[in-house]
Amino acid sequence: MTEHLLRIGVENGVEGRSLVWALDHPGCFAYGADSAQAVVNILPAFLKYIEWANRHSPECWLNEITDFDIRFTDTWEVYHINDRYESVAAGPNTRTVNAWFRDDWRPLTEEDVHRAGLLLQWARADLLEAVQGASDAELDAQHPGERWSVRGILKHVAGAEWWYLTRLGQTTLRREELPEDAFARLQVVRQALLQALPGWVGCTTVLGVDGEFWSPRKLVRRALWHELDHVGHICRLLIA
Repeated sequence: MTEHLLRIGVENGVEGRSLVWALDHPGCFAYGADSAQAVVNILPAFLKYIEWANRHSPECWLNEITDFDIRFTDTWEVYHINDRYESVAAGPNTRTVNAWFRDDWRPLTEEDVHRAGLLLQWARADLLEAVQGASDAELDAQHPGERWSVRGILKHVAGAEWWYLTRLGQTTLRREELPEDAFARLQVVRQALLQALPGWVGCTTVLGVDGEFWSPRKLVRRALWHELDHVGHICRLLIA
């Protein structure tokens, strides 16, 4: 039995909600109407995260955690900038600046990279399982209030991961060169990420791109959040 310290960062203003990140556990996160609710929600989210990891690997590094304490480490207020990098109200020609936590400065260790590779593998398995057996009609169906079909979400997941990689200059592929087929696009972009991972061990590079800081740790954090968030999204659409 191991007591665990769960370090969290809070990001306020994510599409009108608060988002809590478990900083040592990429892919573990929780939403709330405000920061207080999101912090409360991270407790069951972490327990589900442990169950999820153990389901994929019975010998997972999380399987002995039965008790944990939360430590708040950082907070971020999402804001928007224009082409002159001025803080402005959100609009069609503005860019969103998402969380940069102090923890994102920390270089990834060999263990971090090894675990990230496994987590990415498990998240992708869940994504593909979510759409397994779905017909073309189900993949392409339009749902009220939704921006994309399920196939569109798959392309969006791949496109976002490609965009993350461009923030650190880790791909030479241009967007128009990405495969049109959603599943091929997912595979090509994920291969690029997995190829980049080993080179990030001990990497202290932090880049400012379009008004936002990026590091390998932040990229891993956001890539896993984004994919797992949309796994749930897809499941809800296919069940509806």
